Amino acid sequence: QVQLLESGGGLVQAGGSLRLSCAASGRTFGTFFMGWFRQAPGKEREFVAAITWSGRNVWYGDSVKGRFAISRDNDKNTVYLQMNSLKPEDTAHYYCAAKIYGGEPTQDRYDYWGQGTQVTVSS
Repeated sequence: QVQLLESGGGLVQAGGSLRLSCAASGRTFGTFFMGWFRQAPGKEREFVAAITWSGRNVWYGDSVKGRFAISRDNDKNTVYLQMNSLKPEDTAHYYCAAKIYGGEPTQDRYDYWGQGTQVTVSS
Protein backbone atom coordinates (compact mmCIF):
# COMPACT_ATOMS: atom_id res chain seq x y z
CA GLN A 1 0.00 0.00 0.00
CA VAL A 2 0.96 3.62 -0.50
CA GLN A 3 0.29 6.09 2.27
CA LEU A 4 0.52 9.85 1.81
CA LEU A 5 0.38 12.21 4.76
CA GLU A 6 0.24 15.98 4.31
CA SER A 7 1.25 18.52 6.91
CA GLY A 8 2.10 22.18 7.18
CA GLY A 9 -1.24 23.78 6.42
CA GLY A 10 -2.64 26.59 8.48
CA LEU A 11 -3.70 30.21 8.54
CA VAL A 12 -1.49 32.86 7.00
CA GLN A 13 -1.90 36.48 6.01
CA ALA A 14 -1.89 37.55 2.39
CA GLY A 15 1.65 37.93 1.14
CA GLY A 16 2.96 35.35 3.57
CA SER A 17 4.41 31.91 3.02
CA LEU A 18 3.72 28.32 3.97
CA ARG A 19 5.58 25.10 3.32
CA LEU A 20 3.54 21.94 2.89
CA SER A 21 5.05 18.50 3.31
CA CYS A 22 3.89 15.15 1.98
CA ALA A 23 5.45 12.09 3.58
CA ALA A 24 5.15 8.97 1.45
CA SER A 25 5.44 5.42 2.69
CA GLY A 26 4.62 1.88 1.64
CA ARG A 27 6.88 1.54 -1.38
CA THR A 28 9.65 3.22 -3.30
CA PHE A 29 8.62 6.01 -5.63
CA GLY A 30 11.20 5.92 -8.39
CA THR A 31 8.47 5.39 -11.00
CA PHE A 32 6.01 7.94 -9.61
CA PHE A 33 4.91 11.45 -10.38
CA MET A 34 4.17 13.35 -7.20
CA GLY A 35 1.59 16.09 -7.37
CA TRP A 36 -0.22 18.72 -5.39
CA PHE A 37 -3.86 19.58 -6.03
CA ARG A 38 -6.25 21.89 -4.26
CA GLN A 39 -9.97 22.27 -3.94
CA ALA A 40 -11.98 25.11 -2.47
CA PRO A 41 -15.62 24.73 -1.42
CA GLY A 42 -17.91 24.84 -4.43
CA LYS A 43 -15.02 24.71 -6.89
CA GLU A 44 -13.45 21.98 -8.97
CA ARG A 45 -10.21 20.34 -8.00
CA GLU A 46 -7.30 22.30 -9.43
CA PHE A 47 -3.82 21.19 -10.40
CA VAL A 48 -1.11 23.02 -8.48
CA ALA A 49 2.25 21.37 -9.12
CA ALA A 50 3.91 18.07 -9.95
CA ILE A 51 7.39 16.61 -9.97
CA THR A 52 9.05 13.42 -11.11
CA TRP A 53 10.50 11.48 -8.22
CA SER A 54 13.95 12.12 -9.68
CA GLY A 55 13.26 15.86 -9.59
CA ARG A 56 14.30 16.27 -13.21
CA ASN A 57 10.95 17.68 -14.34
CA VAL A 58 8.41 19.95 -12.68
CA TRP A 59 5.03 21.33 -13.73
CA TYR A 60 2.97 24.20 -12.32
CA GLY A 61 -0.55 25.42 -12.69
CA ASP A 62 -0.85 28.84 -14.26
CA SER A 63 -2.36 30.38 -11.14
CA VAL A 64 0.65 29.51 -8.97
CA LYS A 65 3.51 29.79 -11.45
CA GLY A 66 6.26 31.99 -10.10
CA ARG A 67 4.93 31.85 -6.54
CA PHE A 68 4.99 28.17 -5.60
CA ALA A 69 7.85 25.70 -5.81
CA ILE A 70 7.68 21.92 -5.58
CA SER A 71 10.65 19.88 -4.47
CA ARG A 72 11.45 16.48 -3.05
CA ASP A 73 13.84 14.77 -0.69
CA ASN A 74 14.17 11.17 -1.80
CA ASP A 75 16.08 10.15 1.31
CA LYS A 76 13.12 11.22 3.42
CA ASN A 77 10.44 10.09 0.93
CA THR A 78 8.98 13.55 1.24
CA VAL A 79 7.65 16.06 -1.28
CA TYR A 80 7.35 19.73 -0.43
CA LEU A 81 5.31 22.63 -1.70
CA GLN A 82 6.77 26.01 -0.87
CA MET A 83 4.05 28.63 -1.22
CA ASN A 84 5.09 32.27 -1.36
CA SER A 85 3.19 35.51 -1.95
CA LEU A 86 0.00 33.82 -0.86
CA LYS A 87 -3.32 35.31 -1.89
CA PRO A 88 -6.80 34.80 -0.44
CA GLU A 89 -7.70 32.92 -3.63
CA ASP A 90 -5.14 30.29 -2.64
CA THR A 91 -7.40 29.28 0.22
CA ALA A 92 -8.28 25.62 -0.30
CA HIS A 93 -7.81 22.09 0.90
CA TYR A 94 -4.48 20.90 -0.50
CA TYR A 95 -3.95 17.28 -1.45
CA CYS A 96 -0.80 15.33 -2.11
CA ALA A 97 -1.04 12.63 -4.75
CA ALA A 98 1.12 9.94 -6.34
CA LYS A 99 0.81 8.70 -9.90
CA ILE A 100 2.50 5.77 -11.57
CA TYR A 101 4.34 7.00 -14.65
CA GLY A 102 2.02 7.32 -17.60
CA GLY A 103 -0.31 9.98 -18.88
CA GLU A 104 -0.10 13.66 -18.05
CA PRO A 105 0.94 14.69 -14.53
CA THR A 106 -1.20 17.83 -14.72
CA GLN A 107 -4.39 15.76 -14.88
CA ASP A 108 -6.04 14.49 -11.74
CA ARG A 109 -5.95 10.81 -12.69
CA TYR A 110 -3.64 9.92 -9.82
CA ASP A 111 -3.45 6.54 -8.14
CA TYR A 112 -3.02 7.54 -4.51
CA TRP A 113 -4.23 10.52 -2.52
CA GLY A 114 -3.60 11.87 0.93
CA GLN A 115 -6.27 13.24 3.25
CA GLY A 116 -5.27 16.82 2.56
CA THR A 117 -4.38 19.81 4.66
CA GLN A 118 -6.22 23.10 4.91
CA VAL A 119 -4.60 26.34 3.81
CA THR A 120 -6.40 29.56 4.64
CA VAL A 121 -5.09 32.94 3.51
CA SER A 122 -6.59 36.01 5.14
CA SER A 123 -6.71 39.41 3.49
